[in-house]
Amino acid sequence: MNMSLRRQLMVCFMGLMAMMFLANYLVNTFFLESYYYMRKKEVLVGAYDILNEAPGSSTASDSERMEELTNICLANGVSLLVIDQDNYVRLRTIWTGDDQIRLMRARLNGYQMGIDVDDVKVLQHTDDYTIQRRYDEEAGQEFLEMWGVLDSGYSFLMRFSVEGVAEDVRVSNEFVKYICLAGMALAAVIIWLISRHVTQPLHELTELSKRMAELDFDAKYTSGGSNEIGQLGEHFNRMSENLEKAYSELLTANNELQKDIEKKQKIDDMRKEFLSNVSHELKTPIALIQGYAEGLAECINDDEESRNFYCEVIMDEAGKMNGMVQKLLTLNQLEFGNDQIVMERFDLATLLHNKIQSISILAQQKEAAITYRGADSVPAWGDEFKIEEVITNYLSNALNHVSGERRIEVTVEEADGKVCVTVFNTGEQIPEADIGQIWDKFYKVDKARTREYGGSGVGLSIVKAIMEALHQEYGVKNCENGVAFWFTLKSGSMPGGEAEAVPEEQVQLPEHSEENVRDDADWRKVD
Repeated sequence: MNMSLRRQLMVCFMGLMAMMFLANYLVNTFFLESYYYMRKKEVLVGAYDILNEAPGSSTASDSERMEELTNICLANGVSLLVIDQDNYVRLRTIWTGDDQIRLMRARLNGYQMGIDVDDVKVLQHTDDYTIQRRYDEEAGQEFLEMWGVLDSGYSFLMRFSVEGVAEDVRVSNEFVKYICLAGMALAAVIIWLISRHVTQPLHELTELSKRMAELDFDAKYTSGGSNEIGQLGEHFNRMSENLEKAYSELLTANNELQKDIEKKQKIDDMRKEFLSNVSHELKTPIALIQGYAEGLAECINDDEESRNFYCEVIMDEAGKMNGMVQKLLTLNQLEFGNDQIVMERFDLATLLHNKIQSISILAQQKEAAITYRGADSVPAWGDEFKIEEVITNYLSNALNHVSGERRIEVTVEEADGKVCVTVFNTGEQIPEADIGQIWDKFYKVDKARTREYGGSGVGLSIVKAIMEALHQEYGVKNCENGVAFWFTLKSGSMPGGEAEAVPEEQVQLPEHSEENVRDDADWRKVD
């Protein structure tokens, strides 16, 4: 800090006090004398008003007014002389001697005749009186004088000495200077004590915030107090406790996240490596198996029945292995972004009818009934080839797991610019332990059953990769009597091909899935 708060407070308050004391000193120096003369002028005017209201004879018959006039003259040292038209003295102050009377009479006569005014400084002039300053060489003093004519026609002169005013102002200013210095010293001490009392809790809060910034949550505010600073300290203490709790939770979550990241990275690395190895290594064995199978089919063995049996087995396994490789290659291209997405407008209903027709024979073999619910024409935006792959995987999954009533229902619904396709099959629901993993590569819920129909655990991973590449929603719902897989596309009834994400709550499932539905987005893997 360049300057502490205590020092800033002291500088501000001391500067304010210095300005006040300096202003007082300057006012005394430049305006005190003028103020003194202004007040004395008011005294003379007051005395003039009383004197002018006295009886026409200007005698002491009006005792009350004359007593008030006497008191004013006595209190301010005013010498008063009143003369009539014949130059006779009609009124004077009791302490005015004969010499002073002669001098004042001569001065009054000179003023009235306009002579003897060289050393006069007029302060105020009216039709009735004149107030002036004059240095009297005979008396050796400076006087403040007031002379004029009363309403009675009498002339008057009032004067008092102001010789000591300048000296009084100097002494007063010197006294004020010492008072200012003493006041500033006292103010400095008081301000230092007050600033210390105010800034000590703030200093503690500053240190507390510094320790909290360094994640030292043991720091607590201890000065207390019921004012705003005390409340701020209590808030700091509560904030420290909450930050410590939040930091602890953050460390725990970060530790778990790090474990999950490492685990996920390890699994992904293993799967990617496996995918690459399988794709590379199985090409040659598949070609050999197919070659031997063709050789056996050409009657290499003598036993025709044996040759046919081995040929069928070899060719069947070769077909499965070749299909797995093709799917792995497709998935690898989707995950690494090497497969370009072609957005086009196509009839989704026609595509569904064709796929249902193509698997109808397999459905008959499994004694399953496939039904379609939806419009005869449903335009949609997407990559038709890849959407066909998604539908193929969903229908294959339904055929491989249909049981119970052995029904498969394909439903298409359109709302809010979106088309939702749902493939439902009756049968067992998804095990809770496997809900979150069915979209992962090579994951199989029922490994024995998957081997039975030749599944590789890659099909739903391809669905996931395709739908994410299209930026559309997909998922699975557990229903009361089976399972429903779904996905969405942008409706072709609206212009533009930019895909938008649809909140899951907007997806409407068919009637059979509205009861006992779980919002889980995963199920078993098929290819």
